[in-house]
Amino acid sequence: MTLTLLLDLDDTLLDNKLETFLPGYLKALAGHLAALVPPEKMVPRLLAATQRMVENNDPSRTLEETFDADFYPALGLTKAGLAPTLADFYERVFPGLANLTHPRPAAVRLVQQAFQRGWDVVIATNPLFPRRAIEHRLSWAGLPVSGYPYRLVTSYEDMHFAKPSPAYFAEVLARLGWPAQPVAMLGNSLADDLLPAATLGIPVFWLSSDPDPLPEGLPEPSRKGGLEDALAWADEVAATGAQPTFQSPEALLSVLVSTPAVLDSLMRASPPEILNTNPQPGEWCFTEIICHLRDSDREVNLQRLERILAEENAFFAAVNADAWSDTRSYCSEDPQAALAGFSETRRELVLRLAALRPEAWQRSARHAIFGPTELIELVGFIASHDRTHIQQAIQTLAAQAGRNV
Repeated sequence: MTLTLLLDLDDTLLDNKLETFLPGYLKALAGHLAALVPPEKMVPRLLAATQRMVENNDPSRTLEETFDADFYPALGLTKAGLAPTLADFYERVFPGLANLTHPRPAAVRLVQQAFQRGWDVVIATNPLFPRRAIEHRLSWAGLPVSGYPYRLVTSYEDMHFAKPSPAYFAEVLARLGWPAQPVAMLGNSLADDLLPAATLGIPVFWLSSDPDPLPEGLPEPSRKGGLEDALAWADEVAATGAQPTFQSPEALLSVLVSTPAVLDSLMRASPPEILNTNPQPGEWCFTEIICHLRDSDREVNLQRLERILAEENAFFAAVNADAWSDTRSYCSEDPQAALAGFSETRRELVLRLAALRPEAWQRSARHAIFGPTELIELVGFIASHDRTHIQQAIQTLAAQAGRNV
């Protein structure tokens, strides 16, 4: 059975203790930039901007954009002015930090076995570094990007959320097109890697020799042990055939917030000329998908949420939102404006849901098609609807890109 295997990097695939590496990294970077900005000013600003990335919940801003908005203006510098010096640092100086780390041969064997089994492997490292820094660390681990066909390596250039937010894991799965196969996460940190992944129903492997047992309630089969135990666990997850579940309010909210983020990534990576072009007659263009999701939130989902909270056992008629694509000429809309509208409306929906008391998620309603239901089930329908259209968007852009080659 196939598997999507998510792997943390630092202190998982690579022996890299944060208490040793971070001071060395900051000292090296501060020294390299000292002619442009005093270290005593740069280091606190760097740490503060990094914290802004950890806290980001805006699906329209990448982590790099979040960092840039906090870091450069506070130092009185421009990104363009500092870019050559930073690029030089990551090419010439950063590689010297390899002596603070140590490869783990068992990690190399695990990754090699995963590829031999035909699994999809994702380097699910916290995306707080530029891609180049992550590539260096993978090389130090003996797992260079040039040698392995990773499905995804997360970095700050194109991710919108960071660990420990469950939205990071939802964004990863959405970037992969919501794979219809088992998913597993291996990492060393309960707080950053495992508990957030488990929130989405992903079985986890805690890489630890700690005497503490695994927390209760993790998705099965979750395990704990060393790298030498991880392959058998991954085989066990693959054999179950079970896919992640999105049943809790936190999991559903993570899926909802990931959708505009991934549409943003897809749009940035696509030639503008294909966004408003139908792949085949009768098939939606990329912009139509965005408009459909936007207006479904504006005119269906938000209104239903208000009614279910205000009325006892509210009744919802079926709505044919698909027909709006033709009647409202979605494919002629500006894709960036459409996505901005969807992001704003989705943010309103997520904030409204996130503020609910736990018991509100069990508010009852009646649906013309689904019959008796509850708010949490209705939100589950929205999340499922999102996943379907993310898959459609990826397929649509792939078809258009292939036609334009």
